[in-house]
Amino acid sequence: MPGNQQLYEQAMVLGDGFAWDQQWEKATAAYARALQEYPEDTRSHNSLGFALLQAKRYSDALRVYMRAHQLDQNDPLPVEKSADVLDRLGRLKEAADQYIAVAEMYIAQGDLDKAIANWERATVCTPGLQQIHFKLAQAYERIGNKRAAVMQYLIMAFNFQRSGDNTRAIQACDRALRLEPSNELVLNARRAIEAGQLMAVPKPLEDNIKPQREEEVADVSPESPDGPLGEAIDLALGRMAEFALDGDLSAATTHAIQGIEMHKVKDYEEAIASYQRAESQGFNFPPVNICIGGLYVKLERWQEAQKFLERMTKDEEYAAGANHGLGQVMVGLKQTRKALDYLLTALEMADTSMALHAEEAEQIKLVYAKLRERMKDKQEADLVKRNAQYLKRLSGVDWKIRVQETRRMLASRIGEGGDELDELDENPEIIEAIAKIDKYIKQRMYTLAMEEAYYALERSPQALPIHQRMAQILMEEGKTQEAITKYNLVAGSFLARDDMASASSILYEVIKVAPADVGLRTSLIELLERQEKWDQVLDEYIGLGRAYYELADMEQARATYNEANRLAQRIEAPLPKRIEILSSIGELDMSRLDLRQAQRTFEQIRSLDPNNEKVSLTLMDIYYRLNNTMDATKQLDLLLRMYAQKRQGDLILQLLESLVTQRPNDMAIRNRLGSVYRQLGRKAEAIAQFDALGELQLEAGMYQDACTTIKQIIQLGPEDTEQYRVLLQQLGC
Repeated sequence: MPGNQQLYEQAMVLGDGFAWDQQWEKATAAYARALQEYPEDTRSHNSLGFALLQAKRYSDALRVYMRAHQLDQNDPLPVEKSADVLDRLGRLKEAADQYIAVAEMYIAQGDLDKAIANWERATVCTPGLQQIHFKLAQAYERIGNKRAAVMQYLIMAFNFQRSGDNTRAIQACDRALRLEPSNELVLNARRAIEAGQLMAVPKPLEDNIKPQREEEVADVSPESPDGPLGEAIDLALGRMAEFALDGDLSAATTHAIQGIEMHKVKDYEEAIASYQRAESQGFNFPPVNICIGGLYVKLERWQEAQKFLERMTKDEEYAAGANHGLGQVMVGLKQTRKALDYLLTALEMADTSMALHAEEAEQIKLVYAKLRERMKDKQEADLVKRNAQYLKRLSGVDWKIRVQETRRMLASRIGEGGDELDELDENPEIIEAIAKIDKYIKQRMYTLAMEEAYYALERSPQALPIHQRMAQILMEEGKTQEAITKYNLVAGSFLARDDMASASSILYEVIKVAPADVGLRTSLIELLERQEKWDQVLDEYIGLGRAYYELADMEQARATYNEANRLAQRIEAPLPKRIEILSSIGELDMSRLDLRQAQRTFEQIRSLDPNNEKVSLTLMDIYYRLNNTMDATKQLDLLLRMYAQKRQGDLILQLLESLVTQRPNDMAIRNRLGSVYRQLGRKAEAIAQFDALGELQLEAGMYQDACTTIKQIIQLGPEDTEQYRVLLQQLGC
């Protein structure tokens, strides 16, 4: 049922107004209302995505932009925006993939400048993308920006040298020197490589090791020093003020506003009295319970606080704060075990709310379940100490950072359990050291970060998270090989403890920052094979093939993809995975201009998935390029049938119009396009196609076919019908 156009336009205008005023939550609500009228409207999707992005609701923005892309796969905007969101979420490999995808879309549209911008963003997110640096170099050459092209070749040389391929590093330098023969940076780099010394880090790579963007810094929300309870109270106060101001100025509303003011100036007794007067006169706003409960906690009136806080434990937005408050209440009432349960629940809820994806949320649940299990047999004195530690962890202006860092460290040791897990849970010094190190890294103060790491290791030499940070610092400084060596040492330490899962996790992490390091991927594959995790082994073979491709090593890339294909067959991998591997092999063959081999590969894919439109398009293109017109036409007809069955007439027209432009002398294409125009009632365009077809047939001596075509033109009733009749007579038909 079509939506209400008037309501849609009103909602969009309202949303645009709120967006202009930077009232992003209200803009979000307005755009969402517009979307209700037309759920498949791309304009409202893109507007809603932008509002969510500005409101820093990144996960929601990502979902909306992904849906917008599904609705219009030719529009690069939602893909570009989703890449920005992934970048902000720290999912850099995914962001890089999206930037590369949107660059290809801009190339298809002929917008080279925007393609370049997105390729550049991809290389910032994921260093070492050799194939992308090569494309950038070629693009800069094309637009005449020699200096930028030289820098891209220099970056390629740097990456080749760090991966141990000096031959290709020198070749990259030579490409740069063809553009600028006297460039000192390139000449020095080439001399260093030939002498077996490390070349200097190219300037653009130094720029990529950058402080957080302004918007990223702003994304760190101000934290209440009172922890989850303080955060819940702040949220309730803001919502209550809006609720009160949106209503009529009754006596109840006046008392509520007074309560808010007294609360803010820390007149706790008067604030409680004002809230309760408001409720007694009909002010119905449930989150006021968290405010009253929190005030009673401040006044250490534990039993009264308990009554109000328990009302909010089922409300998702306030539950973490309510549990935090109840933990303090139980500590005050000397009910130690109950206090522990409430505080662990508050920690888990607060931590889960900051998870970036479902996998991290599951890891969080595992950590806290393990902690609860460890607490069952603890004595009273141990629980008192642990509660004090948890209360400390849930307070202070940086409590969120400490909660996350503590849990991540516990997660890294969760497989070991035992006394070490308890020691880490009680040890705030390591967590504080990690917080300092991370702060220095974000500010690019790498020397201070490394000094802090060494200082932390003096106190706890076996703290592997500190060793991981040291590897990260080395990576940020451009000391890639040293960083990889350090990461391997950390992974080796886990392996020495027979903790293969943690070793795998470390290798996964370093591969994110050095995706083109084939040695790392090979180590990870061997490790996963030992664990017989064949699905993950298959994924890593695919990643290794991609790494070889990005290093422009096509032979190794193809060999690796072939190995992946054999493994996929052996473990009976899902069909989409097998098609992904074969598609990579086929695309690689096409990039090598081995069209015959590409044809065989894509024909194999077609046998597995006969209705795959992308494969049919690719095969049709290959057949045309091999001058195999008969099979190309068969593939074209197959595509046209697919589109017709799905009632995608627009795609039929787009395909034929594109093909007739590329291959104006192909009679089969002219014939099919003319027939489609005729079915659509576009008489003049149909006549033009049939007329061109007739000319081609006459030139080829296909007189009988030409007669048939001319008769079709006459049936369409052209203005010069008599001329076509004369032509028929001349042809003797």
